[in-house]
Amino acid sequence: MTPGFSGRPRSAAPDLPPGQYLTPDFPVLSAGPTPKVPRDTWEFVITTETGTEHRWSWDEMMALPQQTPTVDIHCVTRWSKLGTSWRGVSLDTLFEDVDTAADYALAHCYGGYTTNLPLDDLLDGQAWLVHTFDGEDLPAEHGGPARLLVPHLYFWKSAKWVRGIHLGHEDTPGFWETAGYHDYGDPWREQRYQGD
Repeated sequence: MTPGFSGRPRSAAPDLPPGQYLTPDFPVLSAGPTPKVPRDTWEFVITTETGTEHRWSWDEMMALPQQTPTVDIHCVTRWSKLGTSWRGVSLDTLFEDVDTAADYALAHCYGGYTTNLPLDDLLDGQAWLVHTFDGEDLPAEHGGPARLLVPHLYFWKSAKWVRGIHLGHEDTPGFWETAGYHDYGDPWREQRYQGD
């Protein structure tokens, strides 16, 4: 090794998943152009396996009880950011009146992106629809006006520019999953790619 060069900084933090490094930044990673979604036309729709739809406009979503989770986030590209501060609506609140027997969810986003998750991973205080980061409106490059926040999974599962969730009985791979990324994406088990 070249003297004075030590590569990526390593952290002794016990709360980092294997293979991750800490960053003070918030890297922007996207596969394609950034959608610009006006709040007056934004909506979020949960569609059950029977086709029943539950819809919220921006104002309706903002009128729901809000939470301010502080969570660690872990990107599959190996950066982690600890103690991030958000504001939004718990998915538990959005699912209160949703009657479903589905096991799986497929998040759909403005711009065409999709990602699949087990429905259980969106409930019981594990996931939010967030619109604020670090006290400021969530910028478009980070998924604004609203994105999913599912911090116990790799960050690609926290879909940017989210517009809805389709529920079903089958686990349907999303954008990155069809390109070889892991269907589940647990950072503590390093589930980065299919077969991990």
